[in-house]
Amino acid sequence: MSGAEQDNQIEIPIDGTLDLHTFAPHEVKDLVPEYLRECQARGVLHVRIVHGKGTGTLRRHVHGILARMPEVDRYALAGETGGGWGATLVTLKPGDLKPG
Repeated sequence: MSGAEQDNQIEIPIDGTLDLHTFAPHEVKDLVPEYLRECQARGVLHVRIVHGKGTGTLRRHVHGILARMPEVDRYALAGETGGGWGATLVTLKPGDLKPG
């Protein structure tokens, strides 16, 4: 990885909430799967993705990504206390825990 690539990296806390408001739409394609895989690896299996209400374009894009990920058990729009249709709740399948 070059120095320029390292300078452009943003560290995101793996705490079960991914707020996409600060990201450009083209970044979401790789960001969402990477974040969810890292959550799964750390045992964080319930994740809230905040995509905003807007026109629904980003929500549809996120849902398309989720539908293609084998790591995702299920997902649904959050209830009113979780952001309503501006956020999606994701349940991940437990990661492969192979005996050592």
